[in-house]
Amino acid sequence: MKNRKEIILNMYFVENLRPVDIAKKLDISKSAVTQVLKKDKRYVQIKQKRKSKNQKKHIEATKEHIKTKRKIAQFKNNADDLILRNMHNQASAELSQPRKMTNMAFRNWNKSAYSYNEKKRRFEFREELGRAADVPKYIKVEVL
Repeated sequence: MKNRKEIILNMYFVENLRPVDIAKKLDISKSAVTQVLKKDKRYVQIKQKRKSKNQKKHIEATKEHIKTKRKIAQFKNNADDLILRNMHNQASAELSQPRKMTNMAFRNWNKSAYSYNEKKRRFEFREELGRAADVPKYIKVEVL
């Protein structure tokens, strides 16, 4: 039994293995390993050092995880901002041009006012909304 005790102590203190790993290697129970370790006066001190080391490691891993999540969220927000900015620039360009707005551009600005008629392949203005004279009644969709 003394030989096994020395092997357990060597694995724990020298090789820095956990009691679970020692138990698996020697094919004994974890409680048998901890019983041997508890009898050694170095056990409590080493256990505290390992515990504090693992706590620090956990804190660092948590910080890294938070940083990664923030970077992903920031990238997503930047991508969303870029898309919105491009849409805004495109809309500003369409609205600020001195020439007349195309029917399709008008329809894109007023999507809820038009419904698509598949049979006639065109967008039709919803009459219940009340249409002004300069608003197109229907807009043909040309498929190329």
